[in-house]
Amino acid sequence: MVALVRGVHGLNGALRVEVLTDRPEARFKRGASLYREGSDRALKVIEGVAVADGPGWRIRLAEAPDRQAAEAFRGAYLEALVPVDEVAAGTESWLWHEIVGLPVVGRDGEELGTVVDIYRVAENDAYVVRGPRGEFDVPAVRDFVVSIDPHGSGLTVDVEALDLPPVKPPKPDRPPRPRKGDAARAKANAEADASPGAEAAPDAQPEG
Repeated sequence: MVALVRGVHGLNGALRVEVLTDRPEARFKRGASLYREGSDRALKVIEGVAVADGPGWRIRLAEAPDRQAAEAFRGAYLEALVPVDEVAAGTESWLWHEIVGLPVVGRDGEELGTVVDIYRVAENDAYVVRGPRGEFDVPAVRDFVVSIDPHGSGLTVDVEALDLPPVKPPKPDRPPRPRKGDAARAKANAEADASPGAEAAPDAQPEG
């Protein structure tokens, strides 16, 4: 995520955004592409300027030429394509919504869980994974991420580099706890079985 649209400014479709990136000059420069969260449709930036008298930026999109069109973006999160490692030439880029839900495996094929969330640390992403080894974070850099294939194998990571904890052994089954009154009922039944009146009557003898 690089921005949250907080409102609309003026009549020419300018969006007032909260900045969620450490590189707004690169993300909001003329000609850059942004994506509405959950959409693969590219939005072209035609202008981006920092607000002089307050926080945030104002950006204009080719797809929002007027105020009415811009209103449709109010409250929307905007994403930018970010590679696994910004300094890795030739690395493919993915949007957040393409990563969340991916299965995660180690180099040896060990199933480690699923990506359940993503957050940012400075300019890098971190993937939150939940699975047999508990919940852990995977920084989206080449030291930890081997490959990403949203349409195939999912996210492959280096388990040794991540220094993950061992798989938690399953908890042993516990016998059911006795319910309140079970002990008293069992005692009463035992006493009834032991009393003389509880013995079965002898079979009646036939007459004559």
